[in-house]
Amino acid sequence: MSAGHPVTDVHAHVLLPALHAEVERRAPDEVRAAAELDLRRNGAESQAVSGPMVGSRIPKLTDVAVRLADMDAHGVDRQWVSASPNHFYPWANEGLSVWIAMEANRLIAEHVAQAPDRLTGLGVVPLQHPERILECLDDAVLGRGLAGVEISSFAGDVELSDERLEPFWARAAELGVVIFLHPFGCSLDERLDRFYLANTVGQPVENAVALSHLIFSGVLDRHPDLKIVAAHGGGYLPTVIGRSDHAWRVRPDARRCAHLPSTYLSKLWFDTVVHDARTLRALVEVAGAERVVLGSDYPFDMGLDDPVSFVHDAELSDEVTRRIVSENAAELLRTRVKV
Repeated sequence: MSAGHPVTDVHAHVLLPALHAEVERRAPDEVRAAAELDLRRNGAESQAVSGPMVGSRIPKLTDVAVRLADMDAHGVDRQWVSASPNHFYPWANEGLSVWIAMEANRLIAEHVAQAPDRLTGLGVVPLQHPERILECLDDAVLGRGLAGVEISSFAGDVELSDERLEPFWARAAELGVVIFLHPFGCSLDERLDRFYLANTVGQPVENAVALSHLIFSGVLDRHPDLKIVAAHGGGYLPTVIGRSDHAWRVRPDARRCAHLPSTYLSKLWFDTVVHDARTLRALVEVAGAERVVLGSDYPFDMGLDDPVSFVHDAELSDEVTRRIVSENAAELLRTRVKV
């Protein structure tokens, strides 16, 4: 596939230890409180597994040489690298959150600059402070040359339908940059504190809720040129979109978007981190072959260890497979602003 069609993984992470150490120094009480919330949400048993898992993968998350060797082993030519979602810090105050975003953008740019022919960077913005997002978006894209930014499914009282985000959507569309939607945590909290439900159920729920806010509020009507890529195949939404369509037909309070919710799936992009071939084929059917892009969630244990083989094993046509592993991601980057 690499010959003339470079394989691109749009969902891969980097860890920024120096950034986190400085956040701990500046806001020790808040970091401690966030860790306690994370423990309540995930449960002690899951945390006891997750800590060593992440620790064993620090080289993969920080060392470009290790990253490139793994990419070679898995047949991946290019990775889009985004911050591990623990770097969102949705509790941070305005000043700290702006510093975090700009420092993360700098560090991510430095990471991908070590292999610019193989790596593409996505920055971060302070979603919980909408009035400061534009400067951080411009810092990431115009200042650091990143391809876009990663955002969570919500932050504090800010949902993706929040009117205060309208300038952000407009600017992202104007710049032609990628918005990578990747949740951190789940608002269901302690209900998911066992069996690793915080991730296995929580992440798909958060994706579905966030995308529903975008669709039903009319964000995609007002900003049709947005390039939003949803992690984890968009969660539960694409496969149960019929319920959303029904609500739109029968409920006036659910009819804030111009068209049936299902029509907006073809205006979004979805990665392949769905873990079974049947779901991948269903995603291609409802969203369209041109709207699915290869993802791995590298290097975490809930990702795909061999993302390229996963797509090939789904027994899609050669043309659809080529679109997913190569062409769709390339097209997403083709129209962004050159800096």
